[in-house]
Amino acid sequence: MSDFSSSGSDEDLDPELELLDELGGKLSKWTNYIHGWQDRWIVLKGNILSYYRSADEKEYGCRGSICLSKAVITPHEFDECRFDISVNDSIWYLRAENPLLRQQWIDTIELHKAESGYGSESSLRRHGSLLSLTSAASGLSTTSASSFKKGYSLQEKLAEMETFRDILCRQVDTLQKYFDNCADIDNGNYLLNNNNSSKEKLFSVDSLKGSLGIDFKGEAITFKATTAGILSTLSHCIDILVKREESWQRRLDKEIERRRRAEDAYKAALTELKKKPHYGGPDYEEGPNSLINEEEFFDAVEAALDKHDQIEEQSHAERSRASRQISLPPDTYSSISPPKYLTKPHSQTSSLSSIDLISASDDVHRFSAQVEEMVQSHMTYSLQDVGGDANWQLLVEEGDMKVYRREVEENGIVLDPLKATHAVKGVTGHEVCHYFWDTAFRNDWETTIESFQVVETLSDKAVIIHQTHKRVWPASQRDVLYVSVIRKILSTNENDPDTWLVCNFSVDHDSYPPSARCIRAKINVAMICQTLISPPEGDKEITRDNILCKITYVANVNPGGWAPASVLRAIAKREYPKFLKRFTSYVQEKSSGEAILF
Repeated sequence: MSDFSSSGSDEDLDPELELLDELGGKLSKWTNYIHGWQDRWIVLKGNILSYYRSADEKEYGCRGSICLSKAVITPHEFDECRFDISVNDSIWYLRAENPLLRQQWIDTIELHKAESGYGSESSLRRHGSLLSLTSAASGLSTTSASSFKKGYSLQEKLAEMETFRDILCRQVDTLQKYFDNCADIDNGNYLLNNNNSSKEKLFSVDSLKGSLGIDFKGEAITFKATTAGILSTLSHCIDILVKREESWQRRLDKEIERRRRAEDAYKAALTELKKKPHYGGPDYEEGPNSLINEEEFFDAVEAALDKHDQIEEQSHAERSRASRQISLPPDTYSSISPPKYLTKPHSQTSSLSSIDLISASDDVHRFSAQVEEMVQSHMTYSLQDVGGDANWQLLVEEGDMKVYRREVEENGIVLDPLKATHAVKGVTGHEVCHYFWDTAFRNDWETTIESFQVVETLSDKAVIIHQTHKRVWPASQRDVLYVSVIRKILSTNENDPDTWLVCNFSVDHDSYPPSARCIRAKINVAMICQTLISPPEGDKEITRDNILCKITYVANVNPGGWAPASVLRAIAKREYPKFLKRFTSYVQEKSSGEAILF
């Protein structure tokens, strides 16, 4: 926290001005539907909230700021770590690391908001004039100087009532004293008459008046006038109160009408917002309390996938044109430059020939036991026929390719096992598995990956890979951490072909824990290939026309997250056949003209 300095006398210095010092900390801020939540350095100074990409970039200026004077801070109803700050149409979506830290931020922001700017208690103490007071309240209240003047008549009448009350009390005391004296004199005359047996009065009225000094008739008239004044004043007060009641009722009616219009406008805006095809906030992405319904979710995902496919088609067309230009005859370039031909990098060509027969004995590492278990499971169950009691449903059939699915859900998450069979001419099982396993070729055929990295090399035939998939909004971005192993399974029957297998299954690694940016998916995938050879006629050599690769691809994926089941199944039905066709076409193109690798 930086030191706070302020000019002015000690009398004007508020001890709570320390709240205006600069505070800073790291929060996750929602950026957009592509990048989602990103860590940002948030700075609170006075009633200004600013954010920077990081604490080290403060000297380059903030990337955005809002004034908290009219800001509304709203803790999220379901997400215990999130809170939103809105000023008019601008909304900041922020997330803390834990609920306690979120509450500390909210309390601090609210305190700075309350202790800074006009309208706060400290600011009113710094503005002593009535003009400052009324101007500060003008935006929050309908009270004005004229309304105070209208209250003077009621105040005057209440003062009159207080005066009348004092007069009336004195008159009552005077009259009560007069009546008491009269009663005493009358009792004395009665006793004297009885004792003397005489009817003669001892005292006259004049003597009573003189002795008491009270003008009874005058007092009675004054008493009557006072009570009439009180009644008149009460009547006047009632009239004033009735008028005040009518005035306040009109104000209340206007306020109710204003709020009704505001609610109608809010509902209309919300309805209009739901009609839009794209949403910018985190409430309109995949999540346990997403505001986007299943149909809108599917439409958005399908539109995003279509856009990705279009971009990939354009990129593939450009690569094809570049490849054709580079491989043109030399005389085409005779007037420009020496002939150029597209060649493979040495590292890629050598890696293909370096893969020899693989056995379990020379591939030992800390995941060896899990690898053996996975390989045995896939060789036992994945190659079984889809008929019988397996409950496989045929999803797609295109030529030799068939895709099957079994519907399985656990705790609302789709865990459908998927199985595809395919037959590809002109390539071997070794070639298919090699291009599927070797990360040197991954970006050539895989279009759904944003980035990948070899985390650890376990052996020549086993690696741990972390890959992040491209985000398809409104679905959250996902990453996978898995062991990838390539293995050759020798056939125990001389009439059966050998089998090449690539097995990918999820593991944990200390260097790559799950992050808040991505949902960590779990996978168990196998690419199982067998090479079938039709013998050529006579003594001719085997060519690619004589070989056929039989492919069995199985995938068990737990996507995690909260994507609707219908959307996940629709995406699987659409994307898996496209992946198989794209990958096998790549292998055919890559292997064409190369020596056959069995």
